[in-house]
Amino acid sequence: MNAKERITYLTNILNQYNYEYYVLDNPTVTDLEYDSLMKELESLEKAYPELVLDNTPTKRVGDFLKLSLDTITHKSQMMSLANAFSYDELREFDSRIEKTIGEKPSYTCELKIDGIASTVHYEKGLLVLGATRGNGVTGENITKNMLTINVLPKVLKDHLDLEVRGEVYMSKKVFDELNDQRLHEGLEPFANPRNAAGGSLRQLDASITKERKLDHFAYTLVNPENYDIHSQSKVMEFLKNQGFNVNPYYKKCSSIEEVIEYIEYFKDERKNLPYETDGIVIKVDDLDLYEEIGYTVKVPKWAIAYKFPAEVAVTKLRDIIFTVGRTGKIIPNAVMDPVIISGSTVSRATLNNEDFIVERDIRVGDYVKVRKAGEIIPEVVEVDFSRRDENNPVFQMITTCPICGEELVRRASEAAHYCVNPECGGKILEQIIHYASRVAMDIDGLGEKQLETFYDLGYVKDIADIYELKNYRYELTKLDGMGDLRVSNLLNAIEESKKNTLDKFIFGLGIRFIGAKASKNLAKRYHSIDELKEVKLEELLMIPDIGTVMAESIIEYFQNSKNLSLIERLKELGVNPKLEEKEEKIQIFEGKTIVLTGKLEKFTREEATLLIESLGGRASSSVTKKTTFVVAGSDAGSKKQKAIDLGIPILTEDEFLDMTK
Repeated sequence: MNAKERITYLTNILNQYNYEYYVLDNPTVTDLEYDSLMKELESLEKAYPELVLDNTPTKRVGDFLKLSLDTITHKSQMMSLANAFSYDELREFDSRIEKTIGEKPSYTCELKIDGIASTVHYEKGLLVLGATRGNGVTGENITKNMLTINVLPKVLKDHLDLEVRGEVYMSKKVFDELNDQRLHEGLEPFANPRNAAGGSLRQLDASITKERKLDHFAYTLVNPENYDIHSQSKVMEFLKNQGFNVNPYYKKCSSIEEVIEYIEYFKDERKNLPYETDGIVIKVDDLDLYEEIGYTVKVPKWAIAYKFPAEVAVTKLRDIIFTVGRTGKIIPNAVMDPVIISGSTVSRATLNNEDFIVERDIRVGDYVKVRKAGEIIPEVVEVDFSRRDENNPVFQMITTCPICGEELVRRASEAAHYCVNPECGGKILEQIIHYASRVAMDIDGLGEKQLETFYDLGYVKDIADIYELKNYRYELTKLDGMGDLRVSNLLNAIEESKKNTLDKFIFGLGIRFIGAKASKNLAKRYHSIDELKEVKLEELLMIPDIGTVMAESIIEYFQNSKNLSLIERLKELGVNPKLEEKEEKIQIFEGKTIVLTGKLEKFTREEATLLIESLGGRASSSVTKKTTFVVAGSDAGSKKQKAIDLGIPILTEDEFLDMTK
């Protein structure tokens, strides 16, 4: 089973599991098996973004919500966390933080409860809304069900407007009692406490949820600065004081080594807890540093989740096969006797590259140790040399492309081999699939299978040919599963894609090392693809998150005459996304970080933020040593005082307005 087939299989089976879980309230797999399969799919999609299917469960689990419960949009995104699986990774995380803020940080450690992430809103101290995390942007309105959780306060100690996030979970005792009851009634037992909690939260009948005796731990306060709270440890105290149930084992640690001691203690102690936990969440304690430390597209850089060690299994390596990515990278993959790891069956694992295999002396026929943890694709860790047959052949890296037969090239600075044949069918098809994929140009109805068919028939031989498919309208209607309506919808979607944003177009081109976030940063700086074509290396290096390797790759891409010809052809076909022309403004705030505090009279907070950004600046919510100045309205509080303490200039609203004129 190659990467495409595996992604298709995982997408289909996980969608089935989601349907059973969200709609039928009858999960058929264990939590470990589900998580393992989901993480494998996430890893494959990360490695092969061009193969992501339109109905992927990694992004569209929330679609099931529409079958039963109302959907709400979160005012503030509920982000996930990056994972760490070793103490070295935690120390690297600590080093990055220290390098960013210029001092050693303190951390707050919390047990990672294995439940359902949720948020609750209070107005004047009364609970008015409860919702699930969903996909981070939208979630389910489960207010009635949240009201049945006894430990969740319905009225706060103070009459405050709050949004509080936490974890809804089911204790081990309640889970066992519930399953005993279901067995007695002739019903299928729940697979595990997390799934039982999730199914209980999504009941349309709140009385059923009430019977399930759910619990809740609160751990995050949205906009804590509004309540003059500036550390995560103080957030926990504040939540406890307002009546929330806070996990008692949180701890403030003065160093990453103290964090590691905390983890070591709970590695075994967690087994004695009355609820399931699968790791430790580590957050920088000082909330005022969060803006300075920053965020990626999906996760905050100031927090990380340490996952307890993954299970390792031993199995026999039967073969090593090779696949080709859209950049031409050759990826060796292990084909093994199926083995169960963390509740799921694994028969394939990545071998990364030639050096990885040679350094570990991995041979076909060996018994190998395989692990699967977090977002990592199942990988071979090492060989069990005690069981080696000395007749097993020493690994030899292939020298030609498995698709086109072209001689492979290994660049001096990389461990990977590449097919550099620009006409390689495997590479070209992967590029086309990537361009049309949901994460790039998002052409609805133009999935992997359709493009493989069109490529084989000769209708699409490069990206630009997508926009010539209208010339094959009659032929398309005669293909199995197509028909007039489907072809019309497809051609309309292709035409609509011409209006896509510049960042999606840049990402769709498949420039080596340039992902979605880098594409967004480039689109903010250059208003059209023509501007980007003329960019110099030194300019690129000034753009946030664009390093030397990425900058050189961009320059190399636009120096290739075939790439330039492709772009010109796309433009001739009507594809040339660019930003709207804007009135030229002097960037007086270029490179400056500005904090707004207090009540503004002449602007709304949003208007002032947009003005700052339009003049080249960055509006921040926290005062740090890097703040250029603070604009203080009436009733300015702790931020103004911190600016005074740090010697940062404070402007009135009128002074700020004069500057912008």
